[in-house]
Amino acid sequence: MSDLVSKIRNILKEHGRLSGDAATLDPHADLYQAGMTSHASVNVMLALEGEFDVEFPDAMLKRNVFSSIAAISAAVSELQAA
Repeated sequence: MSDLVSKIRNILKEHGRLSGDAATLDPHADLYQAGMTSHASVNVMLALEGEFDVEFPDAMLKRNVFSSIAAISAAVSELQAA
């Protein structure tokens, strides 16, 4: 597992309010179906910004960007590359 994904899993564990364990969740599983609320997704976004020293532009503030570990990982990678 990449360092990026393990950090995302830790953030989800702390802020995502998931019903299951973020450590064992499939990378493509729907985080909203796993219990994350829109309020929790804001906390996840803020924690991601702090952890990875990135800022999510308004264009990325969409449900699908935070819908899975894989989607979050892709978004953070894109922001880090910019």
